[in-house]
Amino acid sequence: MADAKWYVVHTQTGIESKAKASLENRAITCGMADKIQKVLIPTEKVSEVKDGKKRISERKFFPGYILVQMELTDESWYLVKNTNGITGFVGSGKNPIPLSEDEVNKILQQQEEKTSKPKPKVEFMEGESVRVKEGAFANFNGTIDEVNPNRGKLKVMVAIFGRSTPVELEYWQVERI
Repeated sequence: MADAKWYVVHTQTGIESKAKASLENRAITCGMADKIQKVLIPTEKVSEVKDGKKRISERKFFPGYILVQMELTDESWYLVKNTNGITGFVGSGKNPIPLSEDEVNKILQQQEEKTSKPKPKVEFMEGESVRVKEGAFANFNGTIDEVNPNRGKLKVMVAIFGRSTPVELEYWQVERI
């Protein structure tokens, strides 16, 4: 549909999925499925280790917001605005501002990339102090010398027998002190 544009809708944080389902159901029930085309919660996959097991979970890019591709009319605006869990459109007053094609494409591309390859849940920076939790150097403290987020690895300078030694570790093997 040529008139359909993407809009950012503010929801109550933590109930984005309920708001999405509610909006989709109301659009069908009210015969406006042709006006409300897509409802999207941009997410990324993140990996973390809990109790020695690697788990992959989803994290929202924009907590408290969903994206809606819709044809904006008074009726569709009212339907979205009066859906449970939705607090309103992002924009000024009664005239929400649509996202540009560029912005939408960047968000969709970012979601596609992040869904295919999970990233570590915890981000580290060079110079941070960490403690090794697992592996041959467990319980040693060190300083991060290098971060490789693409591989999920760190180079940590660990003091062994009074000398600083570089050790390559995975994100899940260390914790901040």
